Amino acid sequence: MKIVDVNVFEGRNIYSHKKCIRMDLDLEGYCEIPSNKIEGFNERLIKLLPELKKHRCGIDEERGFFKRLKEGTYLAHICEHCIIALQNMIGIEVAYGKAREIEEDRYYIIYQYEYKNTAVEAGRLAVDIINALINKKNFNIRSRIKLLREILLNEQLGPSTLAICEEAKKRGIPVLKIGSNSMFQLGYGKYGKMIEATICSDTSGLSIDIACDKLLTKEILSNQCIPVAKGDIIKNPMDLLFKSEKIGYPIVLKPRYGNQGKGVFIDIKDEKEALRAYSILSKSYKDIMVEKYIEGRDFRVCIVDGEFAAAAERIPPFVVGDGVSTIRKLINKVNKDERRGIGHEKPLTKIKIDESLNNYINKNGWDLNSILPKGTKLFLRENANISTGGIAIDCTDIICKENIEICKRAAKAIGLNICGIDICCNDISVPLNENGAIIEVNAAPGIRMHHYPYEGKKRNVAGAIIDMMFKEGKGSIPIVSVTGTNGKTTTTRLIGHTLSLMNYNVGMTTTGGIYINNKCIDKGDTTGYKSAMTVLRNKEVDAAVLETARGGIIKKGLAYDLADVGVITNITEDHIGIDGINTIEDLAYVKSLVAEAVKDEGYVVINADDPVSRTIIDKIKSNIIFFSMDKNNKLLRENLKKGGFGIYSHEGYIYIEKKGNAFPLIKIENINIAMNGKLKYNIENSMAACGALVALNVDYSVIRKGLMTFGCNEEQNPGRFNIYNLNKGTVILDYGHNIEGYKAVLEGAKKIKHNRLLGVIGVPGDRLDKNILELGKIAGTYFDYIYIKEDKDKRGRKPMEVAKLLEKGVLNSKFNPKNMEIILNEAEALNKAIENIRSGDLIIVFFEEYEPLVKLIKEKISCENESEKTLTMV
Repeated sequence: MKIVDVNVFEGRNIYSHKKCIRMDLDLEGYCEIPSNKIEGFNERLIKLLPELKKHRCGIDEERGFFKRLKEGTYLAHICEHCIIALQNMIGIEVAYGKAREIEEDRYYIIYQYEYKNTAVEAGRLAVDIINALINKKNFNIRSRIKLLREILLNEQLGPSTLAICEEAKKRGIPVLKIGSNSMFQLGYGKYGKMIEATICSDTSGLSIDIACDKLLTKEILSNQCIPVAKGDIIKNPMDLLFKSEKIGYPIVLKPRYGNQGKGVFIDIKDEKEALRAYSILSKSYKDIMVEKYIEGRDFRVCIVDGEFAAAAERIPPFVVGDGVSTIRKLINKVNKDERRGIGHEKPLTKIKIDESLNNYINKNGWDLNSILPKGTKLFLRENANISTGGIAIDCTDIICKENIEICKRAAKAIGLNICGIDICCNDISVPLNENGAIIEVNAAPGIRMHHYPYEGKKRNVAGAIIDMMFKEGKGSIPIVSVTGTNGKTTTTRLIGHTLSLMNYNVGMTTTGGIYINNKCIDKGDTTGYKSAMTVLRNKEVDAAVLETARGGIIKKGLAYDLADVGVITNITEDHIGIDGINTIEDLAYVKSLVAEAVKDEGYVVINADDPVSRTIIDKIKSNIIFFSMDKNNKLLRENLKKGGFGIYSHEGYIYIEKKGNAFPLIKIENINIAMNGKLKYNIENSMAACGALVALNVDYSVIRKGLMTFGCNEEQNPGRFNIYNLNKGTVILDYGHNIEGYKAVLEGAKKIKHNRLLGVIGVPGDRLDKNILELGKIAGTYFDYIYIKEDKDKRGRKPMEVAKLLEKGVLNSKFNPKNMEIILNEAEALNKAIENIRSGDLIIVFFEEYEPLVKLIKEKISCENESEKTLTMV
């Protein structure tokens, strides 16, 4: 068995509405060999991965998968379960997976994940385990699980980041991962806010710098009459002794710039201790400060947006003797607490035995092999940081109002909107002026201690942070996602154009590029995950209108979570035979994801006249708006009876109807892109766009204006029935590239007055032979003269292969071969057509590359204009 490909889906996709991975496998001859036919396989597998006994599998009973193994199941299915089990074994709660055949020995596995790199490695590990079992080789599962845990520890979110992201999700605020670290964007577009741990977009960088400078922080707080421990910077050992004497022992030595209690020496009682600590510190830190040691308990107060959020007492890690066990064994016993993990993976951190711990207990007359008397409590470190094994006890309800006020003033003085204030005092319920002082003000405070206290009530500090970040309550901009076979781009652009009339900064992805506020920031076919993410992460965007094509959906899924509106223009035969799409039903299944991924209160706009689009209706959970060329369409009428919207064409108007009220929105002759009703498909596209705008509650007068002012030109709708007038005739450029696209354009062209109809035709090479032949036949039926060209991108075809198929198709229509030429270069073919144009001729070009052809046409027009000027002068 070997891995052929791995594809990670970070959002909703055609396999699942959860994050998942597709792993393609080559079973190398084992596709039809069940597990019970491989000697010793089942027994060794369960021994390596006992977690598999818990899997119920498809039969949904205890030890269901174990039963399937005994009966004999196949390797791809086993691999899927192994991947899930491996993730479960390291504490990741996932359950979804499936295995499906591609062909013969080729299978793909879909499995849910939480952390991408960990899950990919789990996939590799599962394959390695199965191969080892097949080949009867020993396998060191412990070392590989250890590696898997290490990958997870490097990848998993810290408790603060995780709590904030989970709180955002609870409120329906989208969460986007930025980069490979722990930075996230919460919300889309203009509502997007960045966060990393407890630093957010609006946290002042200057204030962070101040908080990192402990001496400067002390000076600022002291200036505001806030109680702090007296302190100063130390330049050398003599300076240390002088200032320590002045402050008065006991003292504290610590780095001026530090965090998490690193390098802090407390309760130094004399010169000898002070010089020893200074000697150690000066090897690692340049700037060292001394301050008065404040005796008392260690408290942390969290302030968010100038308001009190939570308070906790932090207690250093400790053990209690039983009169039998060594201190080392007592530590190991404490570390077995399920709440403790490595680093930040759990509410508490395991106590690490290191030099700092050894030094501290040695200082107090103990070592790791000492047996602690029964009932004796031994603290293991000077500091009480949760990250080094300390615990927290909630004190939110007992801190006095005077201390809350002092902490709020401190946060304001430093300028931090999220901060953790360290206080040393005997009693947090007594004002500090009488019994303690503020020791530090921390930027990016950990909130794990408040969410998961060892004792006391949990405090939702993450909720307070989200409240601050999203005061308006909004985390998402309006999102419209448009899919279908034909009309996607025009519909997308028309919706975007109309929203821009309302002064929205529209972010738009189309086949022609990414647009932000009507400016193209990236040209090309930008209808996939990455392009949509560009729009969703842009802070200028008020509304997103996303053309969402088949290829992007299959390759990476959806960039957004849920749209406000999903639009299905139509679903007709195209891309069959590509990316696993073998039937029109497969194509409908892919595109139905756009209809499924809509908010409950949102809308899906569906073409009621299209039989394939109608097949996905049962998958839709939100509201539906049907549009139709027939006001009596059955589906449309049924939806109207239920109180829904209907949009239809009737007696030269487009109507919007709901609850018996039919509103004549616009005369079809006034719809710019419909060209006086000649382009039926653009009437349909206009209704689709109208449905999306109605769903967004856009005023009907604005919708009307949008329909009247959006044209078939290179500025507003490039490449879609763009008309260029020459002296002798007319050229139309269109991106039609499938059977229905050709038919729609040619039916429209027939209604335009012309002499001969000339065609410059081509088709992408990845289309089925039968479809290319059919396109040729359609061309032969409509055109009087044909120039066959080929795309530069052959998509796996040989030169002339597509051209010959088109030629054969054209001839199948009884077309006169004398009226046909093959000119493979697109621009050369158009140039030849223009050279041979007669008065009143109409040339239709189904193009691959738009801009070179526009340039050619404009050069021809310019030459004609120059010739006319010359003749006029003569």
